[in-house]
Amino acid sequence: MSKGPNTRLSDLFGLAGWSKGELARMVNRQAAAMGHHQLATDTSRVRRWIDMGETPREPVPTVLAALFTERLGRVVTIEDLGFVRQRRTSGRQPDGVQDNPEGMPWAPERTAAVLTEFTGMDLMLNRRGLMGAGVALTAGSVLTNAMYDWLHTDPGAGGQAQRFGESFQADPAGFDRYEAAPIGAEEIEALERSVEVFRAWDAARGGGLQRKAVVGQLNEVGGMLAYRHPDHLQRRLWGVAANLAVLAGWMSHDVGLEPTAQKYFVIAAHAAREGGDRPRAGEALSRAARQMVHLGRPGEALDLMKLAKSGSGEETLPRTRAMLHTIEAWAQAAMGKGQAMRRTLGEAEDLFVSDKADVPPPSWMQHFDEADLHGMQALAYRTLADHEPSAAPIAQRHAREALRLRAGGHQRSQIFDYISMASACFIADDPEQADRYARLALVSMNETSSHRTWDRLREMYRLTGQYAGYSRIEDLRDEIKLALPNSPVQQTV
Repeated sequence: MSKGPNTRLSDLFGLAGWSKGELARMVNRQAAAMGHHQLATDTSRVRRWIDMGETPREPVPTVLAALFTERLGRVVTIEDLGFVRQRRTSGRQPDGVQDNPEGMPWAPERTAAVLTEFTGMDLMLNRRGLMGAGVALTAGSVLTNAMYDWLHTDPGAGGQAQRFGESFQADPAGFDRYEAAPIGAEEIEALERSVEVFRAWDAARGGGLQRKAVVGQLNEVGGMLAYRHPDHLQRRLWGVAANLAVLAGWMSHDVGLEPTAQKYFVIAAHAAREGGDRPRAGEALSRAARQMVHLGRPGEALDLMKLAKSGSGEETLPRTRAMLHTIEAWAQAAMGKGQAMRRTLGEAEDLFVSDKADVPPPSWMQHFDEADLHGMQALAYRTLADHEPSAAPIAQRHAREALRLRAGGHQRSQIFDYISMASACFIADDPEQADRYARLALVSMNETSSHRTWDRLREMYRLTGQYAGYSRIEDLRDEIKLALPNSPVQQTV
């Protein structure tokens, strides 16, 4: 019985520009290259997949994902194609149970396979020089609705546990299979140290230069997770996966690969929950919320922050909760909700000072210090100043304090502080001070590879328009244009 057309596959098929016969031939060639010489797809089968909603058996969905990934220059997953991923365990889905149309949340045994498949295709795009982001982000409300109940339940509940020593095989998706094998505590310690190296590099230089290395390391960890280790090691390995996935997402966001970044944040939340670290899962979702605010979708950011805060659990430290509040406040500021923003920032300050540091913060929270608190407050007040210009002096005060406290090795955050300060000065009608801090940002930007800094600089550029008659500001505008080659600033203001 026909299920009706597969609209997801149909849309991607239209974007790819193939004929049905071409796609059938490519499926056969790709499958043969992967060792499946018996496959004999023809035009009529392709028509049934698209027009009748028929789901082909493996390896066809995996082959199609690899083909569309290469053709479109962005990661395309089996779920993106409108197929229900076939589970590799012996258990079957009960009759009448429908899969979430967004493919979330994932069953526990699927997380490592999804992680390995997605990173593998991402690396394939890197190897072949294909970098694209031509797909829409999933709405924050969709993620929240799909993941709310899952994030609030015990990771071990309702799933078929994988026994110690067992392994499963991740989908090949056109690249090498990873042979699952056990590792020990020393290897995991080395992986944890590598996370710290990548994190420090990202904070100092931005995400552009090390993204591929992080994705490659995450792909390796996904293969390691295919083998079930003793619980204490397995939890640590899931923690490494969550930390690397957050970094991969943040670096992807930093270079403008927004749908890819969002997928990594969701993978990170799944990995953290598998490792029993709900605060880490909440922090991963808060990254997706920050991404939404940056892209001008603060309402969806608030949806995600509601999930992040409620799903983090009671064990979340006050400093972590303070950080979550600052992101919520930024979203409120972007919506012009000044009263709510001030209340939320006040709660963030109270939480921050209430943290007695008697419990060591997790590694992923060690970068959120007093400088970051002031930096986020500066950003929130500067954002609110677009709606309430009287907020600009408060933004200046926090930005100045953030710069005073900012430690070495945080160049990207320092650039954001400079831009927040300069923008607030422009709004407060202080072009001389604005010019000074804007030039400090420009000098520092030469040392980073962060598209987000360019986006913030474009926002500041728009504020310079009212001072276009000032010779010094005219020079600054010219320098900004040079710093943003092929950017739209030349057509604005």
